[in-house]
Parts: sequence; structure tokens; C-alpha cells
Amino acid sequence: MIDSFINYLEYEKRSSPHTVVAYRKDLEQAAEFVAISFEIKELQQCTHPDLRAWVIDLVEQGLSATTVNRKIASLKSFFKFLLRSRVISQDPTYKLKSLKKPKKLPEFVQETTIESVLEESVYEPTFEGQRDRMVMEFLYLTGVRLSELTALKWRDLNLIEDQVKVLGKRNKERIIPLTRILKKNIILYSKVFEERFSKIEGNAYFIVSNRGEQAYSMMIYRIVRHYLDLFAQNTRRSPHLLRHTFATHLLNKGADLNAVKDLLGHSSLAATQVYTHNSMEKLKAVFEQAHPKA
Repeated sequence: MIDSFINYLEYEKRSSPHTVVAYRKDLEQAAEFVAISFEIKELQQCTHPDLRAWVIDLVEQGLSATTVNRKIASLKSFFKFLLRSRVISQDPTYKLKSLKKPKKLPEFVQETTIESVLEESVYEPTFEGQRDRMVMEFLYLTGVRLSELTALKWRDLNLIEDQVKVLGKRNKERIIPLTRILKKNIILYSKVFEERFSKIEGNAYFIVSNRGEQAYSMMIYRIVRHYLDLFAQNTRRSPHLLRHTFATHLLNKGADLNAVKDLLGHSSLAATQVYTHNSMEKLKAVFEQAHPKA
């Protein structure tokens, strides 16, 4: 039944490839645990105590609350699917509770630091250097997700109207404006792209490897880490850090929360509100420094 559920995620729910892989891994781990511990052949045969035992085992392994909660979410989705399909009559995950986790503010890169990271002199005038520069600029100046960047094609860019069409989670499209600086550098990047790979076809991927193939996740991670390592002191140096930075800097400059929500492609305002905490921390710092009674 795990395969049926994965097919449902992939073809009906149209979940992202990352989600599909993560859910399959979680469910296969759960199935392996109950098979070894309780000699249960199929995951759908589990009862609440069986699944609870797996969750306890995960906690005892020292996994973070975030990781354990994701695995619980995988179980819940799987058994809800079985319930709707009438494979089971009762949901054994009904009483499974997510673990409490400490609230953690999203990290972001300071404005002065990001200016250094995007400085033109940091990047080589070669195709690879200008491609890397475009990766860093595009992630920060549009706030797109890693998967959205690697899926982007030249035809998605509209330099006449200064905007880009992005295909987000569950194939939901959104339009993001291009800044004057980003548009200028896209044009420069297109020139070195054509010098390297000849004429640009609309169906060609925007960010590619040195051989002209679609960029893959680890390649983008390596690019981002390399350039953030030069200047940033953040614990995490990932593409998502630049997305956090995009949202935080907009809100710090007074951007409307709903507008930032739309730019990020969030389905819920609650997902965007987490970035307001960073703005509040900045306000508190200003207050404590400037107010005579602070």
C-alpha cells in the first residue's frame, strides 16, 4: 500500500519530488521497525501502540522534534489515505501527538553582509562565475525556493514586463517582479550563456551545469555555501537562508505582510508571520538603544 500512497502523492496530489522521497523513506522506516519489533508484515496492519512505539524509538535515538514530527505527519497522511480508500476502518494515528518544539526564529543574512556577497568583484567573468552570481542574486532578489530555481526556464522570464513566472508547490504559479539590477544582470548572464552554449532556446533551463544540463540541488547548495562562507557568519548557509533573508529584509523595510506572502508563494499567512519576529527583534534593539527609559 505504500506504493499506492506514493503514486497518489505524485500523480494526484502533485506533491514535490522532495516530499515524495521523504514520505517514502519515513514509511519504509516505520514498516521496517514494526516488522522487526512486532513481526507485522504490512504497515497498514499496525495499531496505535505499534506506531507509538516507533515514535518513542525515534525520540530515544535523539532525533530532533522537527524530524520526528515530519515522520508522524507521514504516518498520518498515509493512514488517512487508507481510510479514504476503505482499506482500514479506523485510523491508528488518531491519538498520535506531535512533539513540542522550541520556537526558533529563521536565520537571515545582515544587509551589509549580503551587499558584500553580491559584490560584482567577487565573481569571475567566466560563464561559471556569472552563473554563480545569478544563482545568489536570483535567490535573494526574488525569494524563490531551490526547487523553483532549478525548474526555471528562459521562457519564464519576461524582461519586457520585468517579471518572472514561477511554478511553486502543487503546480501553483505566481508572478514575481524583477528589480532593475536583477534585470540588468540577467541580460549580462544571457550573453555569457550564449557564448558558452550558442543561441538561447526558450525551453532551455535558466541555471545549468558547466555542461549545459539542468542544475541539481546539491550544485546550488555548493554554490551558495561557497559564497556565503566568504562573508556570512550564519550557522546555516543554504539556499533557503537567502529566501529567509529576502522576506526579512522586505518586512524590515515596511513591506506589507500579505504582499510578502504572495511573493513567497505561501498558502497561509501564518507561514509568513514567522518573519515578523525578526522585524520585532530589530525594533526592540532600536528601542533599547534609543529610548531614555529602556
